[in-house]
Amino acid sequence: METLVAEHDGHMLARLETADRVFEVSFDAVEPTDVTLGFLRDGERVGSIYNDDGTDRTMARLTTGRDGTDFIGVEVPKEFVAEILETAVESGRVTDETDAEGYRMRVL
Repeated sequence: METLVAEHDGHMLARLETADRVFEVSFDAVEPTDVTLGFLRDGERVGSIYNDDGTDRTMARLTTGRDGTDFIGVEVPKEFVAEILETAVESGRVTDETDAEGYRMRVL
C-alpha cells in the first residue's frame, strides 16, 4: 500500500494505491462530523469518508461529473484516514478542530 497526503498545486492531495484499488482526492478543507469526513474544494463537497457497518469499515466516496454516475466508492484503511485528518489539522485545512477530535474518538 502506498499513500500520499501532501500540498499540491494550492490544494491538498490524498492518494492511496494498492494492488486492487486507487483512491485520489484533491481538496481545500476537511469537514469532520461525528462519523464522516467531508472533502471540500472551492466551497463544494467533492466526497467523503464514512463508516459502513458502524466502525468496522471506512469507505471513501467521491462525486463525479460523469453522466449517470453520482459517486465512486472504495474501502480505505483507517491508517490512511488518520493520515488525512492529521495532515489537514497540521496544515489548517480542517473546518473545526473540536469536531476533528470527536471524529478521532468515534472512528479512529
